[in-house]
Amino acid sequence: MDPHNYHLIVFDLDGTLIESRRDLADAANLLVDQYGGRRLEEAAVTGMVGEGADVLVRRVMAASGIGEAPSDALHRFLAIYHTVMLRHTVPYPGVAEMLDALDGRFEMSVLSNKPRESSRLILEALGLARHFRRIDGGDGPWPRKPDPAGLLAVVEEVSAAGRAVLVGDSPIDLMTARAAGVRVCLARYGFGYARVTADMLEGDEWVIDRPRDLVGLVG
Repeated sequence: MDPHNYHLIVFDLDGTLIESRRDLADAANLLVDQYGGRRLEEAAVTGMVGEGADVLVRRVMAASGIGEAPSDALHRFLAIYHTVMLRHTVPYPGVAEMLDALDGRFEMSVLSNKPRESSRLILEALGLARHFRRIDGGDGPWPRKPDPAGLLAVVEEVSAAGRAVLVGDSPIDLMTARAAGVRVCLARYGFGYARVTADMLEGDEWVIDRPRDLVGLVG
């Protein structure tokens, strides 16, 4: 594929554009406190992130010794997270500069498994939302990643078939891009990359060690 022919760049959020581990872990532990469970290390919570808030809550409840998630646990978690999600969360170094360099040259969008409203509020607070034509979350009209439906819908919307890149940090993003037939770029600096193993890779993936590297790859 001609690198100068790309038209659309779709970004994952947590672990790709923003460093959000501490706030996610704090919200998870505040939830655990409400149910009298055992607090979890930040690294443990980080390993549970990536497949949507309801999956995260179920994993946290199980790991903290509470067992099956109570029916109101997801609602409580989202309410807690809303109060702490901007305490420590920041863009990765170089993200703002990378988006500035790409803006106006490519259509850009966010596709996250995080709830849409949380995603939008965080990106707005960090001054990044203006770069994206749309911000989609795991509670939108499509199934969550790795189902490719959301990604394919964005590709179709901007007539970018064969000219799109999905930038993410995790196996979920890798599987989503492959299912959609879209070029994948893996952010090795993101916390989800620790779950990417050698047997998952086919050799045609792009990888970046800092956000700015993407600018050269897409031409």
